[in-house]
Amino acid sequence: MRWTRAAGRGLLAAALILVGYTGAGARAGDPAVGTSRAGSGEGRGPLTLVTGGDLTGYLRGVLRDWNRERPAEKVTLVELPEAADEVRAQLATSLRSGSDRYDVLNIDVAWTSEFAAAGWTAPLDSDRFPIKRFLSPVVDTATFGGRLHALPYVTNAGLLYYRKDILDREGEAPPRTWAELERLAKTVAPKYGLDGYAGQFLPYEGLTVNAVEAVQSAGGTFLADEGARVTVDSRAARVGIGFLARGVREGWIPKEALTYKEEESRRAFQDGKLLFLRNWPYVHGTASGSDSKVAGKFGVVPLPGPDGPAAGVLGGSNLAVNARSRHKESAADLLAYLTSERVQRRVLTKGALPPVRADIYADPALVRRYPYLPTLRESVLAAQPRPKSPRYEQVNLAVQAVVYDALAQRVTPKQAVARLTRELEAIVHRD
Repeated sequence: MRWTRAAGRGLLAAALILVGYTGAGARAGDPAVGTSRAGSGEGRGPLTLVTGGDLTGYLRGVLRDWNRERPAEKVTLVELPEAADEVRAQLATSLRSGSDRYDVLNIDVAWTSEFAAAGWTAPLDSDRFPIKRFLSPVVDTATFGGRLHALPYVTNAGLLYYRKDILDREGEAPPRTWAELERLAKTVAPKYGLDGYAGQFLPYEGLTVNAVEAVQSAGGTFLADEGARVTVDSRAARVGIGFLARGVREGWIPKEALTYKEEESRRAFQDGKLLFLRNWPYVHGTASGSDSKVAGKFGVVPLPGPDGPAAGVLGGSNLAVNARSRHKESAADLLAYLTSERVQRRVLTKGALPPVRADIYADPALVRRYPYLPTLRESVLAAQPRPKSPRYEQVNLAVQAVVYDALAQRVTPKQAVARLTRELEAIVHRD
């Protein structure tokens, strides 16, 4: 999840924080949250929900309705700084100490396995929640060790934005493969004084996402067995990283893109400087605004891969229950409320965030209002989680550093994969 995604602002670089495995939280045999009888007073009471900055203010309205209906289980909202690395740092400090200050955690999907492995989150009873109504891939982001450790709340997947007016003028369809994207970026973009293609290539979480998308789309992976085995040493990884590195070397990915986070790349496209952009769904709204030079001139399609649509990376956030919470049953009810159809519609219409419930993507009225919804649904269904690992932050830093060196032409894709293999092995086998 990018805490700033709804308002169209990017993340800061991730900070390296080593997880302390205190053993003070949830254990493998602990009962799942949500199994108590609804009428029981056990585990009930007021709650504190912690999240990154709610820039649109929609969440406060959602919680006001809950508090009006359930005054004995009032929810207090705590908003941490907007940057994801700062959110994670503060949460890790609190949870590592065994604090019960926060009952419900709104966390990046990539942190779920790390928090679960550390014993900071309580397992959930999957039968208590409407997970069969969710887009199926999002549930995988919330599981670790065969158990549900969080509940999907907001999802996301990368999309390809393109200049429809220009491709129409050239008689070209939007690209479905890397070869088509590369050809159009090389030949059409220069005719109109544009750069070809950009994603988020500054060394931060966004570069990890772009790299994982490329490697997954080529058929590769970074880790397996929930972070216990390194699998990146493959032809697919060399092909995926090589595709991005070749783009920079040949110039159809501008070197300036190595400084782009979400917002820098969004502005480049919105200001009419790019033919193609990989970014998140929030760009559709901002690029359609009155101050956009491409309003009414662009389209959106799934990201291309080597032979067809890409295997993208799931973004978004999950809701977890603090293993030390004294009011776990109230927390379970809050999770069910926040993933109800009524609230999930508000997530989209008021929060400008992609919901996790599948039926919302097929609502004709919402599709008319948000025409990218069918494309986003297709992209989410084809996407996969980022590499699961109890040491995700260290994995993240290694991936972004090595891939950046490949894009900057300091190492070849083959050398990058070899170095990444060594660094990930060191992380996985660290005591």
